[in-house]
Amino acid sequence: MQYYVDGFRPGDPDLKAPAPGREQPHGGAVPQTVDVLIAGCGPAGLCLAAQLAAFPGITTMIVEPKHGPMEKGQADGVNVRSMEMFQAFGFADKVKREAYWVNQTTFWKPDPANTDHICRVGIAQDVADDQSEMPHTIVNQARIHQLFLDVMKKSPTRLEPHYGLRVVDLEIDTGTEDHPVSVTLERVKEDGSAGETVTVRANYVVGCDGARSNVRKAIGGKLHGDAAHQAWGVMDILANSDFPDLRRKCLIQSAREGNVLIIPREGGYLFRMYVELDKLNPDERVANRNLTSEHIIAAANRIMRPYTVDVKEVVWWSIYEIGHRLTDKFDDVPEGETTTRNPRVFTAGDACHTHSPKAGQGMNVSMGDTFNLGWKLAHVLTGRSDASLLHSYSAERLEEAKRLVETDHKWARIMSAPPGKSELDGTDMPRFQKQFIENLEFTGGLAVKYDPSRIIAEPTHQQLATGQILGKRFHSAPVIRLSDAKPLHLGHVAEADGRWRLYAFAGQYDVGAPGGAIERLCDWLENDPASPVQRFTRKDEDIDALIDLRAVFQQDFKSLNYEDMPSLLRPAKGRYGLRDFEKVFCVDHKLGDDIYDMRGIDRTSGCLIVVRPDQYVAHILPLDAFDDLTTFFDGIFEPQHGA
Repeated sequence: MQYYVDGFRPGDPDLKAPAPGREQPHGGAVPQTVDVLIAGCGPAGLCLAAQLAAFPGITTMIVEPKHGPMEKGQADGVNVRSMEMFQAFGFADKVKREAYWVNQTTFWKPDPANTDHICRVGIAQDVADDQSEMPHTIVNQARIHQLFLDVMKKSPTRLEPHYGLRVVDLEIDTGTEDHPVSVTLERVKEDGSAGETVTVRANYVVGCDGARSNVRKAIGGKLHGDAAHQAWGVMDILANSDFPDLRRKCLIQSAREGNVLIIPREGGYLFRMYVELDKLNPDERVANRNLTSEHIIAAANRIMRPYTVDVKEVVWWSIYEIGHRLTDKFDDVPEGETTTRNPRVFTAGDACHTHSPKAGQGMNVSMGDTFNLGWKLAHVLTGRSDASLLHSYSAERLEEAKRLVETDHKWARIMSAPPGKSELDGTDMPRFQKQFIENLEFTGGLAVKYDPSRIIAEPTHQQLATGQILGKRFHSAPVIRLSDAKPLHLGHVAEADGRWRLYAFAGQYDVGAPGGAIERLCDWLENDPASPVQRFTRKDEDIDALIDLRAVFQQDFKSLNYEDMPSLLRPAKGRYGLRDFEKVFCVDHKLGDDIYDMRGIDRTSGCLIVVRPDQYVAHILPLDAFDDLTTFFDGIFEPQHGA
């Protein structure tokens, strides 16, 4: 991270200077109007709030019925894609330090010599080689919440939740552009009963308020799908056991007693167990069975014979029924009106899709929803983009939710299938092990691929970077920073700040000198009135405030000179006009991690990779395709007055 650009400030560099009027917490006062009202302090809501908190010109309110932050329970799996996102928010290293790392998964099934007992039948690597620089981690969801809350509290807006408030209804006035959404909030007393109501008018509302979402109901959304009619128990426990794989993720199938999933937790002692319980009748709900933590413990011991689990403390437990449901709309615009009306209300996370927890996707996909939405709202609310950009949220995330529900539906049924029905013909590998291996890209959060649109270009030049797939996340790789020879990952320069990134990969003999492709690109971006940097950056902003250019060269850092680089790669920034030394990188020749080879970058000509604020590859172009770059950004940004 970079800081001190506008002067030295002692203390925590993550603590940003407060925006005028945002120095003090809200003190519980409910504003009359806000730009964005977020319902729910779950992963989706807090991820969105943390993004919007960085923009002093945007007023955001986030409400939560509970009277304080979560302390324990619920989700715990953080896939590699979410870890990449956490890097942009600045707290991936904290998670890596605190979390359990899932490096291997073991598979257990009935012992052929004694089917009442289980035996280990396989071990699989959990994160494929070079799938990501990040690990798959396990950490309490409450800790993730707190990390987002810390980002919010340290932001220029000092954003904090309004606890003890829930959305009960809303109305949209389509005849006005001035805070057209009237939201009825209800105060929730300490005992959970309803108190008085208050109304807030908002420009946009985002419902992150769970499967029973009042926001979804208010816009006519319904969850459609099915249930497996199978009760499962989940518990976080401290226990002793003679089971040998207690500190590895385990998928266990017994012959007659059901299945167990073991997830080691952070700290070295705590672990989670998902335990298959009773089959439910079609018209029965899991609550009718009156199941308790004792039932979960007893079932776990039956399934894991000959091993036993001696539980010392149940930290948290819950009983649930597997269901796979998806809403038919992620925003308030009726089908057929998308060309005449822009969305004002959105749903995210469990409010629009629910599924089983055993694939570890709930928290991750929920955060993916709002990481997609946040920068789009910021573009619109700061006048960068037309409000029609917001249609892309539902278009992109609905398709991914469908993929999630379909894949999880298949996985949940394989996990619950009797062992005799989980084998593959002609192989000894259990079906659930084979399916797990095939699902690694999906469970890592890396299967997301957005279709071509105004913010994802057609793959006309995909051959210039075969390992950076258009519509998929930018796949980071090691580089060396030229100015100080620091090794780092190129993707880590991207922060959750709403900026677009241009990664310019130089051709074979280009060293940034005059007449080379990199120098010509920099000169055009910096000086030509047709360039997106000139057209869309405001006069009072740093030159990289909206579009951040970085260059990568093939030469060793000893063969390049920072002082010879084009001026756009050495920009003066901030009130003092301080020089930015962190725009230029080269291949890591010492360790041999060549980003050109690793990501299929054309060595002869190089290329330009355009990456969205949510880290997805939006365009791949030759370095001299100036007109194409202009056309692409013209479809996203509005010309800036006075720019």
